[in-house]
Formats: sequence, structure tokens, C-alpha cells
Amino acid sequence: MKSLDREFYNRDSLIVAKELLGKILVHEIGGQIISAKIVETEAYMGITDKAAHSYGGKRTPRVEVMYGAPGIAYIFVIYGMHYCFNVVTREEGNPQAVLVRAAEPVDGLDLMAQNRFNKSYDELNRSQATGLTNGPGKLCKALSIDGRLNGEDLCSSFLYVLEGEDEKFDIVSSKRIGVDYAEEAKDFLWRFYIKNNRFVSSV
Repeated sequence: MKSLDREFYNRDSLIVAKELLGKILVHEIGGQIISAKIVETEAYMGITDKAAHSYGGKRTPRVEVMYGAPGIAYIFVIYGMHYCFNVVTREEGNPQAVLVRAAEPVDGLDLMAQNRFNKSYDELNRSQATGLTNGPGKLCKALSIDGRLNGEDLCSSFLYVLEGEDEKFDIVSSKRIGVDYAEEAKDFLWRFYIKNNRFVSSV
């Protein structure tokens, strides 16, 4: 499997959000690999999207990464403690991004379990195993993704996304989560997930 290139990310967020499903998010740490298959995403359409951090052309140190090149990691904190991993899309200056909400563990299961529960993977019950990466904060903690990786280039880094298998699945579209403040944008069906995958976040 090869890594996704910049051309993949340099497209409309709605397209990228759907096509990231089934792809493999990889973090190489000290010679070890942690990876998970992306099963849930949300598209954020930038300046015209009232749910986006860059709505209205807002530019702050926090969101500046969104205005950069496609294929860059945009990582922010929610509730003062949980990291969220996003990929920047579209051309430089057009601040769109895709939030990776949930993933299915693939490699480095023991590392993930240690990061999340301070246990080996075999010690987890079914609920804990399902809950390893079934939300944006859980995913980041399991894969050791934090604010230090904000701005990392996913096209030439130890943090990247692989093409994945040529898997067939149905995609469900629904409202994005946690954007009730966004007026009409709260009702846009810009959350996408693999139907019947047990690692999709519980809402």
C-alpha cells in the first residue's frame, strides 16, 4: 500500500471525507507502527461553513494551519483535554479540512491499549476494545497524536495515510456532531461513516 499524495487532499472536503473511509492512518513511533482504518469522518467547508473554525475567513494562530497546503495535519484541543486529528484539504488559502472521528484498530494494538487503558490488548473487555478508537479524542490518544503534530506534513512524515484495501462498503451520511451552534450548518449531512462498522463513534 502506498501513501496518499497531495493531489488526493487537494480536493473538496466532501469528496475527501468520503474517500478517506477505508484508508489507513499510520503513526510510526520509535520504530513501531500504530495504525487504524478510518471509519468515520466529518467535512468542514471553510469560510462559508458556520461550523468550521475558519468560518468567515477567521485567521488566528489556532486555525492558521487550515490556510496552508493540502495534506497537512490540523490538530486542536476540545474541552481543554482531548485532541482532534484533521487533514487540511483544498489549495493553499482555502481553509477546508476533514475531521477523522473514528477508526478501526489495525496495527500496534498493545500500544493503543496501553495508551488508552494502561493494559495489554488481551486484557481489554469487548467494550474497551471497541472503545479504543471510536471517537476523535480516543483515536488521538490511542495513536499518540497530540498538539506537537499540528502542522505535520502527511505526505512526507512518520504520520501519514495509506491507500488501504480495495474494500466495498456502504457509506452513511448524517449530521455532524457537536455543532449545534452553527445555525443552518448544524443540519448539513456532512458526517460520513462505514455502515455497520462497530468502531463508528456512539452518538
